[in-house]
Amino acid sequence: MTAPHVPKVAGIEPALPAPTHTVDPRVGKASADPTVGTPSDGSPPTPQGAPADSALDTASDAAPDDAPDISAVDQLVAVQDRLAGWISDLSTLHDLTEQLARTRTVEDALRELLRAGASLVGARRGLVALAPADGFGPETTIGLGLGHAEIGTIETIPRRALSYARILDGLPEPGATGDDTRTGALDDARHPAGDTGRPPGARGAAAAAGPCTEISEPDIPGEKDLDPRLREVAARLGYAASYAVPLTADPIGRTGAAVWLYDEPAAPTERQRHLIGLYRAHAAEHLARLLELHRTRQAVRILREELLPHRLPRVPGVRLAVRHSSGPRGGGDWYDALPLPDGALGLAIGSVTGSGPSAVAAMGRLRASLRAYAVMEGEDPVAVLSDLELLLRLTEPARSATALFAFTEPPPGAPGGPPAPPMPDGITDPFARKVVLAGAGHCPPLILGELRTEYVETSLSAPLGMLACWEAPSVEIEPTGGETLLLYSDGLLHRTGEPMDRAFTRLHAAAAGVPRAARHDPEAVVDHIVRTMLPQGLDDPLSEEDVVLLAAYFEE
Repeated sequence: MTAPHVPKVAGIEPALPAPTHTVDPRVGKASADPTVGTPSDGSPPTPQGAPADSALDTASDAAPDDAPDISAVDQLVAVQDRLAGWISDLSTLHDLTEQLARTRTVEDALRELLRAGASLVGARRGLVALAPADGFGPETTIGLGLGHAEIGTIETIPRRALSYARILDGLPEPGATGDDTRTGALDDARHPAGDTGRPPGARGAAAAAGPCTEISEPDIPGEKDLDPRLREVAARLGYAASYAVPLTADPIGRTGAAVWLYDEPAAPTERQRHLIGLYRAHAAEHLARLLELHRTRQAVRILREELLPHRLPRVPGVRLAVRHSSGPRGGGDWYDALPLPDGALGLAIGSVTGSGPSAVAAMGRLRASLRAYAVMEGEDPVAVLSDLELLLRLTEPARSATALFAFTEPPPGAPGGPPAPPMPDGITDPFARKVVLAGAGHCPPLILGELRTEYVETSLSAPLGMLACWEAPSVEIEPTGGETLLLYSDGLLHRTGEPMDRAFTRLHAAAAGVPRAARHDPEAVVDHIVRTMLPQGLDDPLSEEDVVLLAAYFEE
């Protein structure tokens, strides 16, 4: 009777190593010689007790001549067991890669890579060093089961003795010379094929061909050629073996290296190395995409910060505080506070439609233009916004923007300011100010004091660039000493996830709930409002809304 045909499954290569839990019925009948079963194509031999590396059609080569024939039932059982193992491994890889795909930041991806890799190679601890080969960063080191102090201790080891550092530096494995076959033979004696994944004598050839692709150190305490400092640190931290692999993906190339640490002398099996190789190929691609996204966000953030004020001005009688955060793609919300002639102060806030670098650039042009108009005619906020609207309509016809500009007059009695009004018993209030403001489709300001917390009644007006000619009346307010004027962007309201009317009510309640002792400190005021409005924090990576909150406290 002829033996049944071995089934083939799409996507599974017959030459892949068998799963570690698969038992081949021929193992018990194999020869004691570890080189029995050496394929004719020169691939690595199968050590005694190791799973077979090919389909069952090599049974006649793997078994001695006097071995009994394998029955058809045994062959089918072996094939089914092997297929079940492959399906189990593929299911595990699917689950791990799916969890990795859910990560949205570089740090989260690195932590998931360490956790999944540890489960695949059978380790408990590890670390990953991120150091992109193109030199544009970011560079960081994250540990699994290792604290900052323990990572620092590992980094005291000379770089040439650290396996993951050698991978990052593109160095060959220790002891490899490329043309010295004796070195390869000695290394093969210390690290058999089951430890390194290369055939005997290939260590030197791999070094000659290029930098190492993986480094296994299965017995750090017993390895005589390792750096003494490495053995000392390993003994102190309690690990006895390590396995390091590179992380490589186009177009960056090598992005980093990961190393897993074993508590006892050990090395990943051939099947484990195969699985971690498949997983890290996917992980490196995902990490490269997150790196590119991270760099783009950082570039937009730096550009945005450079286009916004580096520091708030110091104006007599007024203290300022601001909190701002841009969305992950970068938005067009902006603010400004500029000292004007004769001790006056200009406050501005606005938003440009769109997101990304183009919106940030448009925001920078609009803010710079408003500064110029404010210096020339800041005492008339309506004229400032009218000029800004004309510029926007001529230079940015496809955009619209909201804006609010407030002109704070100099204190009464100050040079250039109005005369101080008489007070009871001849006392004058040197810090009483008048604020003239105009808005173009922007949220109304909020004034906060001991006796009132209310929105400033600004007139309804269209955003800039929406009408053929924009115009709206200005509004005058007179905040007393101890009151705070709050300017904010609509992102503060949108991030709450509530309808706008409820969001306005929530902002009013947050301002009214500022502790009485903190109302004289604008920094404490804006911090309290941000905490109350945004419990998830100002820099929420899941929100695409920009947030700006500018506070001007008028001293008593």
